[in-house]
Amino acid sequence: MAPVASSSGPRVVCLGDSLTAGYGLPSADEAYPALLERKLRDAGLDFEVINAGVSGDTSAGGLRRLDWSLQGDVRVLLVALGGNDGLRGLAPTELKANLYAIIDKAEARHIKVLLLGMEAPPNFGDRYTRDFRAVYRDVASERHVALIPFFLNGVAGIATLNQADGIHPTAEGQRHIADTIWPQLKVLAASTMTS
Repeated sequence: MAPVASSSGPRVVCLGDSLTAGYGLPSADEAYPALLERKLRDAGLDFEVINAGVSGDTSAGGLRRLDWSLQGDVRVLLVALGGNDGLRGLAPTELKANLYAIIDKAEARHIKVLLLGMEAPPNFGDRYTRDFRAVYRDVASERHVALIPFFLNGVAGIATLNQADGIHPTAEGQRHIADTIWPQLKVLAASTMTS
């Protein structure tokens, strides 16, 4: 697990799995958290973006390490968990409970949350896929947090944007992810500078 940097400035934390960690990329600087930090700085928003992605992590794992991940002046939390829950066929009710707990802990610290939705693989059937997808919509609606329904939209299933395993994005795929997240992140980050 990467150490949390020692800067005392405002932070965005990206809590996720291998998609966030930048699995298979030559450098963590090519993963979307680093790309988002550059976008924030280019926009005059001086945030440090912490990559709290751990390969293989589930929503339960993210919840377990949340307190450690939220050290420092964290203003925005991106929650990009669930991919490994779906691959393992874990119950959508467990995913939902973990996401609620993560969001509630963040909001208790007055941290704004951006929930990044994920799709389940089709091998567990249509009902599982529907129930899994609904978790993100329901959690975002019930906790009043910002949502990107599927943060791999425009990347998943496109061979040229994914590594040979067909799961983990290439550097170009990561750039697409950063572009998808950026409009909502910019608004959330800017709002914390005035509140």
